[in-house]
Amino acid sequence: MTNRPTKPLFVVSLAVAMLAGGGHNASAQLPAAIVAPPNETALATLHAEGAQIYECKAGNDSKLVWTFREPVATLLLDGKTIGRHYAGPTWEHMDGSAVVAKIVAITAGKTIADVPWLRLQVTERRGSGALAGMMTVQRINTQGGARTGGCDKAGTFHSEPYATDYVFLGKSS
Repeated sequence: MTNRPTKPLFVVSLAVAMLAGGGHNASAQLPAAIVAPPNETALATLHAEGAQIYECKAGNDSKLVWTFREPVATLLLDGKTIGRHYAGPTWEHMDGSAVVAKIVAITAGKTIADVPWLRLQVTERRGSGALAGMMTVQRINTQGGARTGGCDKAGTFHSEPYATDYVFLGKSS
């Protein structure tokens, strides 16, 4: 039996791709609010394309407004599907590993049409694959996805297309 490396090949491949500068600009200038904790480093960056789902509900003032419900997106690496992103928020890799996180910091997107950039703290891990050791997730480089304003009928839904990069951070080895 051969000894296999303890770090998943996926994470190593992503780190090499990030250092080579391939793919999307994950090293964009980050607002202070979403900068990673000092003891963590970026281990993977995945591009996502999908939709932010909104529901028409009564707001605090009883007026009907679009209220965020959940994301539905495909996670991509070099244009190939390698996972999905959905309510929780949850990121699930095709190797069965997954993380669930909670928002700890928010900063505005580049335009009012873009959903905010986020820093999220991982609260739950499943599986032992590529996402197993992640501690923080950053949502950066958002394009689209924002839906605001009034709506006409409670209980109706709207899918607003969006794209973003998710940076997964953990302890460097």
